[in-house]
Amino acid sequence: MRTGLVIFLLLCCSAALKAQLTYETLQVDYDSAHTFKNLKIIPVRLKGGGSNGGREAMISLGQGINSGTVLVTERGTAATENVHWLRINNNSGMPLYIGSGEVVMGGRQDRMITRDTVLLPSEKDQYVQVMCVEEGRWSNKVKKFVYNNYANTALRKVLGTTNNQVLVWKEINRQLGDNNFHSSSLAYLAQRHDKKMLIPQNEYQQYFHNKFFNEDTTVVGIICVSGDRIIGCDIYAGKGLFEASLDALLAGYIEEAILHGQTPSATDEKVMNYLAPKLTNEPMQQEHLKKNGKIYRHEKRVIHITGYGE
Repeated sequence: MRTGLVIFLLLCCSAALKAQLTYETLQVDYDSAHTFKNLKIIPVRLKGGGSNGGREAMISLGQGINSGTVLVTERGTAATENVHWLRINNNSGMPLYIGSGEVVMGGRQDRMITRDTVLLPSEKDQYVQVMCVEEGRWSNKVKKFVYNNYANTALRKVLGTTNNQVLVWKEINRQLGDNNFHSSSLAYLAQRHDKKMLIPQNEYQQYFHNKFFNEDTTVVGIICVSGDRIIGCDIYAGKGLFEASLDALLAGYIEEAILHGQTPSATDEKVMNYLAPKLTNEPMQQEHLKKNGKIYRHEKRVIHITGYGE
């Protein structure tokens, strides 16, 4: 009975999702861009208004952890064998979508998910690959894992282009040093949780959350601009997946805008040039995103693309 329900949910989700994410199915709405201080966000819509994108058929990692239906724990106690794996118990009854660059705080040390994946509900343990984002701690005392959104765009780019633990640590150390944040355990999240970051982060988050959830109900993706730079983009195959991920994505883009951003000045033409190799057609997209982003396919359909910043 349970297996049949899962298959039905996946079929519903697949039927609602577009087979590709290119200009054939997407429209970039430059006229509806939202700007707050150092961050401008341009919405991306499915042509024809789209559908709910399987909102009822798939949950996000943040939703699962925060509701208590998804449990994240350490795989074991030995650092050398278990640092790059976490155990996931998906008790939600729904397929669980997990995104590359999502961060969880706690356990024996903080971690970041290395690749997009979908985990079906199961009574058995399942495992995902992770990178450490807290170099100076492997604790004997295990803390409860707490969801902490997506990492900032610079760290996501290092993760995606190298998949190298040493280079991830190097990037975190660079950020902590350049931004004058201290952490005895060299924790990436030290800068996100610093008191001087909390008020501006909340201001940005509230502004963009209200804009997208109260005004833009058909959006499936965002392109983020700060100063004269495009700092990244994330586009989903349906608005349900997008809405489930939006607040978590915003945290990473907001962090980048606060720490390194300027008043947005990049022209629409510059954004168009940035998007051209990503959205013109599938062959060009696939080749370009090998080095400049990520594509995640599920059930032979593209459901998420990420474009790294300039």
